[in-house]
Amino acid sequence: MRKKSSSSKPSGRTRAKFPVTVAPMLATLVNKPVEEPGWMYEVKWDGYRAIALLNKGNVQLISRNNKPFDEKFYPVHNALKAWNIQAVTDGEIVVLNESGSSSFGDLQNWRSEADGELIYYVFDLLWLNGYDLTQLPLVQRRELLQQLFPAPDIIRLSASFNTSPSEFLTAATSLGLEGIIAKKEDSLYYPGVRSNEWLKIKINKRHEVVIGGYTRNENSSKPFSSLLVGVFDNGKLQYTGKIGTGFSTARQKEMMQLFKPLTIKKSPFTTVPDINKPSRFRPNPPKAVATWLKPELVCEVSYAEITSDGVMRHPSFEGMREDKAAKDVKREAPQPVTKATAKTGTAISQKMLTPVIGGNRKTLLNPSEDTQVRKINKHELKFSNLNKIFWPEEKYTKRDMLNYYYQIAPYIVPYLKDRPQSLNRFPNGIKGKSFYQKDVTGKAPDWIKTFPYHTSDGEDKNFMVGTDEASLLYMASLGSIEMNPWNSRIQKPDYPDWCIIDLDPTEKNTFEQVIETALVTKEVLDSIKAPGYCKTSGSTGIHIYIPLNAKYTYDECQLFGKWIATQVHAALPAFTSIERMTQNRKGRIYVDYLQNRPKATLAAPYSLRPKPGATVSMPLHWDEVKKGLKMKDFNITNAVARVNEMGDIFKPVLGKGIDMKKILSAIQP
Repeated sequence: MRKKSSSSKPSGRTRAKFPVTVAPMLATLVNKPVEEPGWMYEVKWDGYRAIALLNKGNVQLISRNNKPFDEKFYPVHNALKAWNIQAVTDGEIVVLNESGSSSFGDLQNWRSEADGELIYYVFDLLWLNGYDLTQLPLVQRRELLQQLFPAPDIIRLSASFNTSPSEFLTAATSLGLEGIIAKKEDSLYYPGVRSNEWLKIKINKRHEVVIGGYTRNENSSKPFSSLLVGVFDNGKLQYTGKIGTGFSTARQKEMMQLFKPLTIKKSPFTTVPDINKPSRFRPNPPKAVATWLKPELVCEVSYAEITSDGVMRHPSFEGMREDKAAKDVKREAPQPVTKATAKTGTAISQKMLTPVIGGNRKTLLNPSEDTQVRKINKHELKFSNLNKIFWPEEKYTKRDMLNYYYQIAPYIVPYLKDRPQSLNRFPNGIKGKSFYQKDVTGKAPDWIKTFPYHTSDGEDKNFMVGTDEASLLYMASLGSIEMNPWNSRIQKPDYPDWCIIDLDPTEKNTFEQVIETALVTKEVLDSIKAPGYCKTSGSTGIHIYIPLNAKYTYDECQLFGKWIATQVHAALPAFTSIERMTQNRKGRIYVDYLQNRPKATLAAPYSLRPKPGATVSMPLHWDEVKKGLKMKDFNITNAVARVNEMGDIFKPVLGKGIDMKKILSAIQP
């Protein structure tokens, strides 16, 4: 008999309009797997259930209680747009660790791509290209779903397994998973129904609970000492315990903001909890005072077991549940499998989880919140005014700038580390007033490293010193669009790490002339067998660096730079100059060697510039220095991708320096 093609209309597939919303089908909690044929098994992901509605470019990502996830999990929403299908899918949003396991705590703390690998695991297909599929058997829905893959990387097909239930549970336990899901192969999809044809078996005991209040112990410095929680039974809130562990002080402060508008005078529980009740291990507990809350907030808790009086033993807070309504939180006591189903370290382990492959950095700051606090190198940084436009023509924001520096940090930090900085601040973007700031005395956080200097007026002041990613992002947060480090480090402040030839054109010069000057500079360096590395300035010129490895003084460096500049000018006298005074240059390209002096600064490699187009000072291969090269070729939108692909081609500048004395002796007449 000829096999029916997957494109033919299966029984149960009916024409239907695109649904406005869908309530997900739910699984029944049981205490052990089903020992019957005809079931398939999936990993129980520890995340947020999410329905994706994809309709002609209009994409909605909603929670199980119809709350939007579009902004909160913006990478998933963007990936769904790129998928370009007409469908409704059911799945779970998770944050994966390196092994591929999901962590609800990490998901709850997720604010941007810097917080972990966000994945949307899809396990069901409910509507496709004008057809309602909910009355198709699960195996057929899965077959149609598989045909929609591959999808963008962030969207994965959640694997199903036809195997022994005990073997699958053993594998899940060995992997430390939250649990497993068992589904009948011929099960239909009933939106909003908790079905006995879908079962969940939890490995670690976890439960959603409603927060009805909190306590604060006498003389405690914490915002609160414990949460008072319960579940609804016939519309009444039954107390299930006091949670005193699992949250940091920072998390408590965030929760207190949620609690403020919900404060009430009377306990919401059917029986007022005895919050000062002594126990065997704490016969004299600290005196606590309760604050009662409207029972509207839901959190998840892990626990050892439920006592005979319905209270959790050893509960620990796991995270807030924004995706569940408080009224729907009821006690889920595991049922015997036989009651739930009236009719009814292996190779598997290796296929259950897909390890996270470390990729390139993505965003640090999410696209919606105007103020965000992030922990960088163990320091909390507050980023504010993120929606402020910094580049008006292109509409690039302060957020865009900070995300760029976060992504480029591994490449730019080596050129800032241990170098005093001259901050060129643009608090209102490139069209606003700017100012240079050298002194940070009493203005920077205590963890910022500084380097002292003495002014001509007799004052003692301090430069800021670049150290790591946190210091880079701190400078950027002040509106420092460009990074301007010294040529030397604080360990050897009088010995520069490189010699610079700065090609600085006037309005009368063409960029082709700048390119020609750069190539002649390379010819001069080649003739003396000295390596040179070039980068765009990001403005109008080109910078050429010769590595010195801090072996020579600034005076020696400047004399060497002067010799190079003189040779270049001699070869191109028509449109170059080495005159220091602007009026003496007569509109010619300044071959500047005087940048090689103490405390002088220049835009660092990979630094943004406060210029239209948000250009970047980009290192180049010499074969790229040719006619057609433009400054705007390298900007905030494409620089990171280029560097991720090429790596740091400027790195030799920080390596072995030249033997200047040997070179100079060889060129002496």
